[in-house]
Amino acid sequence: MNAILKFLFPLKPEGHNISLLLLAFRILFGILLMTHGVQKWMQFSQLSANFPDPLAVGSDISLGLAIFGEVICSIGFILGIGYRLAILPMIFTMGVAFFVIHGGDPFAVKELAFVYMIVYIIMFIIGPGRYALDRYLAVSIAKK
Repeated sequence: MNAILKFLFPLKPEGHNISLLLLAFRILFGILLMTHGVQKWMQFSQLSANFPDPLAVGSDISLGLAIFGEVICSIGFILGIGYRLAILPMIFTMGVAFFVIHGGDPFAVKELAFVYMIVYIIMFIIGPGRYALDRYLAVSIAKK
């Protein structure tokens, strides 16, 4: 009975299977978002002239911030290094895409940004799991 209760109501998402699932989610959703950022990066000169500027910092900077959130932060997210710091720009970027850039569009147009945002919010709350570089750094620092 105790095993069933632990399975149904886990106290911490740090078990081996949960951590593998979180690692798989980090890899999957990190790579998916990174592909969007790499496309923007490869077309920077074409996109920078007319990229949306919702923060009023200029199209070039807005594009650079989107690329940072989608590429650099995705790498930290995948590796689990600076995990919660890396995930915040990803959530912010998807929030801006959903609420501002595509705010007036039908839900079908902004659905992908919404799904990414929700996944990243949930992953922020749950944490990276056992298989993250942050965990190994914390363990090595605690040993000193």
